[in-house]
Amino acid sequence: MDRVVRDGNVAVLYSPGHGAGWYTWNQLLGNDAIFDPELVFLVEKGNEEDTLEYISRRFPDAYVGGVRNLSIEWVPVGTEFVITEYDGYESIECKADYDWIVA
Repeated sequence: MDRVVRDGNVAVLYSPGHGAGWYTWNQLLGNDAIFDPELVFLVEKGNEEDTLEYISRRFPDAYVGGVRNLSIEWVPVGTEFVITEYDGYESIECKADYDWIVA
């Protein structure tokens, strides 16, 4: 799986605005939906029309409700993380940010 890596960080696409999540509402697309290099480029460019057109070709079954708020978070290479959602608002939570309880 291709990823965009800069300065030791990986670009992760997620949708932090309320309403609909990008990853959490499209989990069947797999992790390609959060790492896709072309999609990262389009989000950085900021042209929603081009982004939607690319998604319709690359991920034809995607729910695009979260695309308007699509953002990039730069996560250090090798970091374990999850994308959670509440009321459509996605957050990236890194395993290292929590004190895990071991049974």
